[in-house]
Amino acid sequence: MSKNEQDSENNLASSTASQAEKAETTARAWSDMGPRLISAAVLLAVTIFMVWAGGIWFALLVALAFGGVLREWEAMIGARQNRPFGMFLIALIALVPIVGSVWGIAFGLMMGGAGAIISLFGHAKFRVWRAGGFLFFSAVILALLLIRGIDTWSFDASDYVVSDFASWGIVGWGFAACFFLGATVWMTDTGALLAGRYFRGAKLNPEISPAKTWSGAIGGLTSGTLSGLLVFVIVSPSPWWIGMLIAASVSVFGQMGDLVESAIKRHFRVKDSGDAIPGHGGLLDRMDSLTFGALLLFAIGAINSGSQVVARGIFVW
Repeated sequence: MSKNEQDSENNLASSTASQAEKAETTARAWSDMGPRLISAAVLLAVTIFMVWAGGIWFALLVALAFGGVLREWEAMIGARQNRPFGMFLIALIALVPIVGSVWGIAFGLMMGGAGAIISLFGHAKFRVWRAGGFLFFSAVILALLLIRGIDTWSFDASDYVVSDFASWGIVGWGFAACFFLGATVWMTDTGALLAGRYFRGAKLNPEISPAKTWSGAIGGLTSGTLSGLLVFVIVSPSPWWIGMLIAASVSVFGQMGDLVESAIKRHFRVKDSGDAIPGHGGLLDRMDSLTFGALLLFAIGAINSGSQVVARGIFVW
């Protein structure tokens, strides 16, 4: 065999191996889509029902979600060995939305503040991260309650019911606002995942999250903005461009929340916050975008219409 023929065979073998490796990498990257889709469908159905039901049902949904989030936060910051105190804090934060829904936001706010202070009495190594996490998650919980609206206040129905759907008796501003938030945030996550895996390209911030790409960020912003805009156009009497700006802002803030959580995980050398959701990792991995997005959406609605009619302030301008 001549040297040229041998080189040609070597190049062919190398090319075949490279293609096989690329195919294996691609298959591995998409292998978790089945569990992701199934768990997402189940969670979506349960979430939509409890958000639509509102009141104590919505409070229970938030309590379960953030009880799980704080549990993962405790594990992530390395506080597993302080289990009794950590479990007490988890129970306490689960009570924040219940108390806020039944007795009013002021009591929920006091419980959130008290829990953050109590967190400072734990192990010195964890107290700052514990207190900071408890305070932040409590703020998100109360923001979500105010976006959805709670049943303990007396209110003018026109502030809470979408006029075009009032005859249905089921669709209020609070439900629409939660749907807007969920559609924007989770379609941002989905768009970022799909676009990042398909287009790949330059890394967004490899020091914080090696897997995130600019193509994923742009894909997430596009899909999240369009999804939020669709909800806004359906329920809002206001100009469409306002909905586009709000949805785009929430999408960007959601991606910031994702990056912040990635930075914290890298600080504590943790890959996933947990494994509560098949194919998705932990609750915190799925809620990181929602936390930042909810706080921004609450601020927008409260600035426009006041803290007691937040949802209406999101749609009516």
